[in-house]
Amino acid sequence: MPQTRILPCDTVVEWRGDVLYARSPHALPPYAARLTDRLEHWAAHAPDRAFLCRRDASGSWVRLTYGSTLPRVRSIAAALVERRLSADRPIVILSGNSIEHALLALAAMYCGVPYAPIAPSYSLLARQYTTLGKIFDAMRPGLVFVDDFVRFRPALEGVCPPHVEVVSSLPADTKRATSFDALEQVAAGGALDAAHASVEADTIAKILYTSGSTGTPKGVINTQRMLCANQEMIRAALPLLVEEPPILCDWLPWNHTFGGNHNFGIVLYNGGTLYMDDGKPTPDGFQTTLANLREIATTAYFNVPRGYDLLVPELRADAGFRAHFFSRVKMLFCAAAALRQEIAATLEHAALETRGERIPFVTGLGATESAPFALCAGDSAFTGGRIGVPVPGVELKLAPAGGKYEGRLRGPNITPGYWRDPELTRAAFDDEGFYCLGDALGFVDPDDASKGFVFEGRLSEDFKLSTGTWVRVGPLRAALLAHLGDLVFDVVIGGHDRDYVVALIFPNRAECQGMLAADLRQVVGAMLAEFAETHPGTSTAIRRAAILQDPPVIDAQELTEKGSVNQKAVLRNRAAVVGQLFAERLDQSLIEVGERV
Repeated sequence: MPQTRILPCDTVVEWRGDVLYARSPHALPPYAARLTDRLEHWAAHAPDRAFLCRRDASGSWVRLTYGSTLPRVRSIAAALVERRLSADRPIVILSGNSIEHALLALAAMYCGVPYAPIAPSYSLLARQYTTLGKIFDAMRPGLVFVDDFVRFRPALEGVCPPHVEVVSSLPADTKRATSFDALEQVAAGGALDAAHASVEADTIAKILYTSGSTGTPKGVINTQRMLCANQEMIRAALPLLVEEPPILCDWLPWNHTFGGNHNFGIVLYNGGTLYMDDGKPTPDGFQTTLANLREIATTAYFNVPRGYDLLVPELRADAGFRAHFFSRVKMLFCAAAALRQEIAATLEHAALETRGERIPFVTGLGATESAPFALCAGDSAFTGGRIGVPVPGVELKLAPAGGKYEGRLRGPNITPGYWRDPELTRAAFDDEGFYCLGDALGFVDPDDASKGFVFEGRLSEDFKLSTGTWVRVGPLRAALLAHLGDLVFDVVIGGHDRDYVVALIFPNRAECQGMLAADLRQVVGAMLAEFAETHPGTSTAIRRAAILQDPPVIDAQELTEKGSVNQKAVLRNRAAVVGQLFAERLDQSLIEVGERV
């Protein structure tokens, strides 16, 4: 693999006392002022190329070209201008990925109206709408979009003021909803052109609400500068993406920065084609993803670890599918959570066996606040925890924090702050203007920081035992997942202010199917005993464990839409099980590993 297709992991580092500063030696090329400038570019230069594709009710692909997208976006934008929507009366999108969602989002950016795509689970799975209500209170929208008014009616009645216009894709037998088609009937004219001309690099494009692992979701401001600079950073770090127009088949939700900024942006910025996958990284939902991947050969594949967990068995079992999957792909990319080393190794081996060459497996580190691309690793074999180096245009700072180093970021891709929350904004930046990630970072080589960095977990997840010994949750969890392998979906570490460390284990239901509960406990217990032999310290050995029968629940914030487990939410919601793990007499359904220390 020629190294020029992926920027080498080289970095310039400087120690100033006990603080490290790192940056790329490569300059960030110029970037567009507005993301929709790229839509206008491709509408002019590749009008007949497919931009957005999604299956209709019959299963056929509906294809929207760049040439047909631009006039529809302009008409919808004219309708938004006509309604006098603005930063004081923004747009809230409650539905998931769809062509209408994309058109409305692009139209909002085209005329400078901020919009906020909200995870559908807050509307469709919640019962009290508490979180959704807080988001509406903060946004104070002038227009709300849903794909189906009937499905979203309970949530709308719970949180949406009666004076706010609701737009629905599907017809609704009510005067409360405006048809989406009506937005496209407005003629684009001088008022739209003036609004479009006023959109600048610092204009707010969207508000992305985080998953709320620390409480109420935070509204992260995303400006045009952030989105465009970040796309140029991706191109600079991964030149292979621009060798030809990228083709993606992607399920990742647009209310999250990975799907809505990173992947959607890669397609639009580089004139590619996005096949919208309505699947999910669940045993049932993945069947939809699999059917799409059997038909669409992508040039790059993006997913979260759970998605790769489900993909690997299919690639092993079906040589025809394996040949098709690897036929065009130039890069595999994983983010949002830690991927097990054996999964990455299997994928790299399958690619080598199928194509006769190594396909790079890229990972890195970013945040909603960084748009998200910030650090990247992909110029060598995948190594769990390795996040690479700062991409061109990004400055990384490592500041001491409780015996570790906190990663901090500065650059044109960094948010200016949080929506209507100046106090939270001030707390997020240090005195040099670096955004504080809250992530602990370490070194690939402690003696040579220029070799790059590794992820060592969230600082907020670490805790102390009653002895005062720190438990570093990130590295411990990664080591335990690697040891338990395919038997588990995920693990949660507990023991705050206690005498020893415990684990809550979510089993991999597909792998454990047919095993009796007692047999599974015996197998896991033996593996935990082996783990304790190589991790004997009080802060690393798991002394008791519970195998949870119920999977993580998205409505209880235990599982995000990107498939990662929220450690704090699981410990909070399953406090009764945690309490049992520290009881004097251990219930027989739980696992004891050796002697407690």
